[in-house]
Amino acid sequence: MKKVLIITYYWPPAGGPGVQRWLKFVKYLPDFDIEPIVYIPENPTYPLMDEKLLSEVPANVTILKNKIIEPYAWASFFSKKSTKKISSGIIPNQKKQSFVQKMMLWVRGNLFIPDARVLWVKPSVNYLTKYIKENGIDTIITTGPPHSLHLIGLQLKENLKVKWIADFRDPWTTIGYHKALKLSNSSAKKHKDLEKKVMNTADFLLVTSPTTKKEFEAITTKPIHVITNGYDIENVGRPALDGKFTLAHIGSFLSERNPRILWKALRELTKENEEFRKYFELKLIGATSQEVLDTIAEFKLTDFVNNLGYVSHQEAVEQQRKSQVLLLIEIDSEDTKSIIPGKLFEYMVSERPILAIGPKGADFSVILQQTNTGTFALYDEKEKVKETILKYFNLYLNQNLKVFPVGLQQYSRKSLTKELASLLK
Repeated sequence: MKKVLIITYYWPPAGGPGVQRWLKFVKYLPDFDIEPIVYIPENPTYPLMDEKLLSEVPANVTILKNKIIEPYAWASFFSKKSTKKISSGIIPNQKKQSFVQKMMLWVRGNLFIPDARVLWVKPSVNYLTKYIKENGIDTIITTGPPHSLHLIGLQLKENLKVKWIADFRDPWTTIGYHKALKLSNSSAKKHKDLEKKVMNTADFLLVTSPTTKKEFEAITTKPIHVITNGYDIENVGRPALDGKFTLAHIGSFLSERNPRILWKALRELTKENEEFRKYFELKLIGATSQEVLDTIAEFKLTDFVNNLGYVSHQEAVEQQRKSQVLLLIEIDSEDTKSIIPGKLFEYMVSERPILAIGPKGADFSVILQQTNTGTFALYDEKEKVKETILKYFNLYLNQNLKVFPVGLQQYSRKSLTKELASLLK
């Protein structure tokens, strides 16, 4: 059985979407004659925790751990709340940033390049060099963000000539929060230079969307393969649907994902339609930025909100399957066309209709259309959003709100792992 070393920062008990991709690959790789060995930090500072995910780690997988120096742990002495938000990607609007937040963003962007986990690179290279030599490993995979993990792969590739695959769950210098890091010109150039060196040194790259592949093809001639995120068979029953007409947003609701057209459409419906006002509920599940909550209040929708906060992955899946309609919101930016949120695939398999709002040309809009799982609208299509919600509401009243998905099997975690395994052989 071929051994493959996987270098990842996020691993149970970490919560959030960054964990799922490689947790599931590790689960299924042995089915394709590949033995995964996972290298993780011994003492990480995770912004989100989900202890229940520990039960999904295969009992026989080899886990290697090594200590990490975490600047976020130091920063929490100044502001624990701000540190947790920034480390999870929730960056306040520039006009509303406190002095401490501005300072933390500057330090994060200019002193820790490419990110705050860069201090783990040197000890990891020393530790893994010895392990790789002693155990005859010839293939390694690094997954980012944090993209500093690719620097571990870069040095191991240069030192040991191993086969190296760099997996980009998100882009590097074009990811939404990169512009918020208050980079100096020299720091911005360092990011670009490191990004280019990583992409041109790895044997091949993995990305999660066609647009990211196209973007990276302008930087490197190395092979780039698209393997999206996906869904797994969850050990969760099919709960009864919510009695109310629930629109549920599951996952981090960032300030930049604040769709005023949605709030305006909902405000109009609650004013114009007495039945809608009676049955409507907005469920927020996960970390929600204060700016989003403030905008909801501005449109006088607070009384309709059920804010459950962060929940375990298992409970999130249950909530998906109970909710009447699922909301999928992506930032309205050219840079986010490539983002295919991991929750999209769990949304699709939940068999609940999806209302998605995002940028023109978004990759995930194509998947929604191809799988017949929901409706996509642009940020200037308020009437389309309103009409879609009203259509779903009328079907709900008639107890006939459902979707009929097609072609989902290609996005199962096992199918995606088979595709990965074929690249590793």
